[in-house]
This record gives sequence, structure tokens and C-alpha cells, in this order.
Amino acid sequence: MDLAHLGTPIGPMVRVHGGFANRMYRLDTDQGSFAVKELNLLDRRSAYRASDVFRFERAAFAAGIPMPEPISADRDTLVHRWVEGEKVPEAPVSPAYAFEIGEILARIHALDVTGTDVSADEPASRDWAELAERSRATGQPWAGELTAQVETLLAIAEFVDTCERPGPVVLTHRDIQPWNLLARSGRPVVLDWELSGMLDLSGELGSTALSLAKGPGFDDIRPAIFRSVLDGYVAAGGALPAWGPSWFVFLIGGWLGHVRWNILRCLAGVEAGAGPELALSQESARNGVRGLPELFRRLPELEGLLG
Repeated sequence: MDLAHLGTPIGPMVRVHGGFANRMYRLDTDQGSFAVKELNLLDRRSAYRASDVFRFERAAFAAGIPMPEPISADRDTLVHRWVEGEKVPEAPVSPAYAFEIGEILARIHALDVTGTDVSADEPASRDWAELAERSRATGQPWAGELTAQVETLLAIAEFVDTCERPGPVVLTHRDIQPWNLLARSGRPVVLDWELSGMLDLSGELGSTALSLAKGPGFDDIRPAIFRSVLDGYVAAGGALPAWGPSWFVFLIGGWLGHVRWNILRCLAGVEAGAGPELALSQESARNGVRGLPELFRRLPELEGLLG
């Protein structure tokens, strides 16, 4: 990667571990500190539109959205100015933090930026029985759990493909989760914009609000925190879409695809040259095989969050 435009390094570039899809480094130069993200082009689940995302990020930063300054983007490398802050744990956030995230979403959706056309999603994969068989044959540690959940995963795929989305469709971040947030003086900083694009509003609100209202599992969901995100959205001028299962279909469908992608990486059995390490793919596959059926089972409960 060509990083000459960032100045003269004052030390080696340092790997920052933990990314679920790409690889991150910190580079300190005479012009400051930078977050350098090496995009995984080896087995991406979807094409990356670098110029569209960079244009959107620049507009968001110029509008005062709390985020790292976008510096440059090309086919395989993203650069942002480094931002110090506290990691946000996967646990219910404070009401004030949740409210401000809702306000930020409304401000993002009000940006005067033209989004790219919405491409039709490919049908959810139905090869879960085959993946379970291959997992057993290769001795994956979660093979038995995957085999037991094949029918549920097929039902999830059917739900993802048939659930009605009420609209409107907005240009948005698409991935505001605890691991893509920092807290700086207790206030949010939004990271990792590379998945941004067009999305049904209900899917963005449901995914964001639920992720901030719960812990690692689904035994501690705080309806008041969920509602705080929506209150912040309305307070900043946003209008809520019709309530229903569509609020969670994007979250469920995204997790389903992510789990399948990590299972395939595990089945390959080798450390790939890009993306997450094999150990992290193993963890993601195991967590998904256990967590996705639980999330799907609780869908009626989730639909009652605004009741």
C-alpha cells in the first residue's frame, strides 16, 4: 500500500487486532497518527464501492458527525485520522449515549448526498445441510450444533427472503454496533463506514437500537435503551417507519451471511492472507450457530419492544 501522502513515519506501522472483516494498522508520522485499514479483497461477501463510501464519509464529517476524519480511499486501503477513545462494551449503553446515537442517525439520513441505486439482494443461502456435513467431516468443534440447527437456519433464510420492508430507503451507515463505536468523554464516535449504503430505514433503526440495548446474548435486553435511540432519532427530526418484523430482518440476514462466510473460512482450514484470523472465524462461526437460532426464537418478544 502506498502511504507516502501521510508523511514520514516515526515508527513502524502497528497491527491493531480484532477486526471481523478487514485488517487494521496504526501509523504514526510527522503529520499525525492514522488508522490504515487493509480491505479484504480475497473473499468479500459484496463489492466495495470505495469512491461512493468516501464521498459519503466526507459529507458526514463536514456536517459535524462525530467520526474519524476520512483521509483517503482506494481499492484496497482506507485511511482515517486516528481517534482516541474508549471501546464500547457489548452491553446496554446509557440512555444519554443511546439518545445521541439516535440523533446522529437522523443527521446522517438528512445529509444531502445522493446514494447509489439499491441493488437487489441475492436470496439467502440454503446450503446449511451441506455445510453441516462438511463441518462434521472436517471435525469442526461446532459441527454438532450446526447439524442440530439446520432446519432453524433454513427457516431464518426463508424469513429473510420473504419479510416485507415498509421503507423508506435511506443512505446510511448500516453497521452501528458496539464494536464500531468509541466513547470520547462519554459521547459517541462512529467508526467503520465501509459497509455504508442504501438500506430500509426500519432495518437500520432496529439493528442499531437492539445492539445498544443488550449484552452479548439476549437475556438482558433493555426496552428503555431501545426506546432512547428512537427518541433521539425523532428529537433530531427523524420519522419512525411502521413497526414490525422488518425492524430486525436486516440484522438477522446480515448475521446469517456473516456466519456462513466464517464457516466457509473455517472449512478451508488455512490462515487466509486477508480478513480475520482463522481463530476469530472459528469464534464467529460458533457464536452464530448458537446465537442466531436464539435471536430468531425471540423475534415475537423483540416485536413487543415498542408495545
